[in-house]
Amino acid sequence: MKPKESTFFWTSYTDLMTSLFFVMLALYVLTVALLRQKQEATERELKKIQEIQKATKSLPQKYFKYEEKFKRYTLERQIQFAAKSDVISVSDHQYLRELGASIKNLIQKLKEKKEQYKDDEIKYLLVIEGMASKDNYIYNYQLSYQRALALYNFWDRGRQLPDPDVCEVIIAGSGIGGVGRNTENETLNQRFLIQIIPKIGEIKVDSTRRLF
Repeated sequence: MKPKESTFFWTSYTDLMTSLFFVMLALYVLTVALLRQKQEATERELKKIQEIQKATKSLPQKYFKYEEKFKRYTLERQIQFAAKSDVISVSDHQYLRELGASIKNLIQKLKEKKEQYKDDEIKYLLVIEGMASKDNYIYNYQLSYQRALALYNFWDRGRQLPDPDVCEVIIAGSGIGGVGRNTENETLNQRFLIQIIPKIGEIKVDSTRRLF
């Protein structure tokens, strides 16, 4: 009986190890397939981000310059406000009309770029950030917002706001705070900043695609 029991044991052991081998092989193949799919999705996301960043960098140099330190674009010509005022000077109107048209055209180009990604949700934020100088004026935070709102209303009256289906306009006021302030001359902070930021939603992967 012992030889038969020994043979039975080794036969069962061999079957078990063979089964485990095929299980591990199947798991390995499945893991490789999932990692490959994940890699393709990541590469697609990276490509999309790079294209969108490239598109936002196409802002006309006539109006914008890039500040490497703050990773943002700022106006070549700063629009200054008088102290405690949110009124845009008439001398700046033509420049701001041209600026608004330039941004609107850029958003239209980004909208056309968006069509390449079909169901992927791509939006943009146009941030108008008002600022104020440190002059002990107690309403500086409200004033900074009103300065940003003044530009928004100016563009709204001229029908120069970008397509809302693609670009959301954010009106903000940083008061006497914010990044990139002029620390040498506070009156130069009586202005606003404009930034265009891409909002990238979920990267959709074709779930109907077979792994094998």
